[in-house]
Amino acid sequence: MPVPHGTCLIWFDTEYTSLELEQARLAQVAMIVTDFEGRRVAPPELDFVTPVRLSARAPVSDFLARECPALVARCRAAGTPNVAAVDELLAARLEQILGPASARMTDRPLLAGNSIHHDWWLARRYLPRFLARLHYRQLDVSTMKILWLNAGVGPEFKKEDPALVQRYLPGWSLPAQASRHDALYDVLCSIAELNYYRQHLWRADAAADAVRLAEGR
Repeated sequence: MPVPHGTCLIWFDTEYTSLELEQARLAQVAMIVTDFEGRRVAPPELDFVTPVRLSARAPVSDFLARECPALVARCRAAGTPNVAAVDELLAARLEQILGPASARMTDRPLLAGNSIHHDWWLARRYLPRFLARLHYRQLDVSTMKILWLNAGVGPEFKKEDPALVQRYLPGWSLPAQASRHDALYDVLCSIAELNYYRQHLWRADAAADAVRLAEGR
């Protein structure tokens, strides 16, 4: 039975070739679908992650070349899907998980992630079939991050700590080679970070609880 679209979050992350978005090309995309409580609506084997084809001459930033050499090599490998194929694959995976796209905007799932406007901008440029299935609103975990840090009541969520990420994803499995600057790991980190804020930011006793967190109690 199809899942109601309006109850779903499309967790999405991209790796790209330049921080100058006008020149950037997609290097990797990842997607996981959950409900608004952060529960999967499809089994882990339907999580989506793929490199995106880059030509041998396509420039990549020094940062990407230094931090993600294996990803750059996969992007340049024969057989890696080009961006048009990735757009079709993403739309097809959403169709597989959620059923046909909803004609009503209010019934469409929301794009979610950290600094999701960057990923939306690239999706708008390169992934029109995927983006056409989604609501115009977005859930940006960075909003909660800013409120949390501004309140100064607890430690920052550190996605560099796989144990912390795992703690706020009970029952989930992290990739065997979990690392920063991998789109699938970053998606999982965003889901875990929202769970962190759900638990500690929105409770009536959030301030006292956050002090206990900072003290490791």
